Amino acid sequence: MGLVRGTPFDGRTLPWADPVTQDILSRITDTAHTLARWHTDGPAPDLDAARHTIQQALDIEESSEVLYRDLLHIEWAAGNQAAIRKTIARLQQMARTYEITLDSLTEDTISLVLSGRPTPTVSITTT
Repeated sequence: MGLVRGTPFDGRTLPWADPVTQDILSRITDTAHTLARWHTDGPAPDLDAARHTIQQALDIEESSEVLYRDLLHIEWAAGNQAAIRKTIARLQQMARTYEITLDSLTEDTISLVLSGRPTPTVSITTT
């Protein structure tokens, strides 16, 4: 993720580059998701590193529900209710902006982190 600097092609719309742009965004999402899982594995998870990775990817690919779910799990593990609510608000705004219906797994994640259940002690497990 250290090599990622802004959006592909500086956010310019280049019709010939659409497939390339989508591929780049998919790879950024997959890489950030994997890195966040690595940061949250084990007995001493690094939630700050996981959070930074996901936030960096969301700055580039703001419509990835996978990344929002990861961030919700990270903030839940950190016990950060304010960040959970901020993430949910950002996610709902994104859904309205792009006129999409959230995936059922995303809805389930929102319900889980708002449920009041104890926070997990394991890594991110959703995709």
